[in-house]
Amino acid sequence: MPVLIKNIVCVGRNYAQHAQELNNAIPQAPLLFTKPTHSLAEANGGEILFPGERGQIQYEAELVFHIGRPYEPGIKADDLVDQMAIGIDFTLRDVQTELKAKGYPWVLAKGFINSAVLTPWQPFPGLGAMLDVEFSLDKNGCEVQRGKMREMIFDLQTVIDYTALHLGLGEGDILFTGTPAGVGAVLDRDRFVCKLADQELGSCLIKLSK
Repeated sequence: MPVLIKNIVCVGRNYAQHAQELNNAIPQAPLLFTKPTHSLAEANGGEILFPGERGQIQYEAELVFHIGRPYEPGIKADDLVDQMAIGIDFTLRDVQTELKAKGYPWVLAKGFINSAVLTPWQPFPGLGAMLDVEFSLDKNGCEVQRGKMREMIFDLQTVIDYTALHLGLGEGDILFTGTPAGVGAVLDRDRFVCKLADQELGSCLIKLSK
């Protein structure tokens, strides 16, 4: 991971088929939420501990981008982003459903310890080179998700500008940019492998607490 990670900003429902699979409306503007830095964990092949007593946990694989310099109005994504990774945004889905029904924020469902898993960082080759590069997630040896940047409802430049306008954006911030269809439940001892262009970038084994 980069030495500097300051803020974790995530985009919800940024792939149409994912919104549809959860029976959610497609947003008219980027749907932003944040995670605390305590949620960070590395997909380095090791075991990651999750709560086993708070209802169903679901996985959501995403492209993640690291901001390498302060944002300035008009700056292009190619000049702002220096590294990228694949992340898994783990979600306490039953908790989230309850919070949404009450009109409460999602932080308890999205921000729990180890819920933002990241592969090792890779150099960002630029938007043009990345638009049609597919990323995927395997669970226990079977592919469960596959997507690419071109399928995003709100492209990276839009997400950057919108985040900067409403939340601010600076060096060390990271952006989880949404998940494609195929999210599902996490079970004890599930192993996840994150891939970019079918090459493994990182993996982790999930352990649910009793």
